[in-house]
Amino acid sequence: MTLRLILTRHAKSDWSGGAQDDFHRPLNAHGRDEARLVGDWLLSRGYLPDTVLSSPARRTMETVEHLAARLGRDLQADPVSGLYGADAGTILDALHGAQGNTVLLVGHNPGIAHAAALLVHDRPPFPRFADYPTGATAVIDFALGGWADIAPGTGALRDFIVPDDLA
Repeated sequence: MTLRLILTRHAKSDWSGGAQDDFHRPLNAHGRDEARLVGDWLLSRGYLPDTVLSSPARRTMETVEHLAARLGRDLQADPVSGLYGADAGTILDALHGAQGNTVLLVGHNPGIAHAAALLVHDRPPFPRFADYPTGATAVIDFALGGWADIAPGTGALRDFIVPDDLA
């Protein structure tokens, strides 16, 4: 069976609120545009998630909302409290319990970048893969029996994009 992971870093957040804590920081206008561009890109390539796992932080949930609107699907994110500020190991643990054939996981750096690098078996040729800027999205395929079988180096990078490449 082929499993597909869409691994997205939240879009650009709004730092102008100053008094807001990190968890409650929303997307800014550019971030909303980034999320819509990524959603259009996912749709154009047929990368349609069955399941969405997300950090419960406001900016990740808003990213999911804008992606779902572009995908034309009623995607309800499953907020996983452990994904807020998660490291690669915690992200991997969350994936082990995932359902569906295609999972969209939206999270934060540096964990999301480390998870992407950990999961693929070959270093990809994309220059922005290592720093995984806001809105960066990797599509990783796994030829495994289920999500519980995912381990470091078992994925093949199918695609990667950063919003600046789409604007």
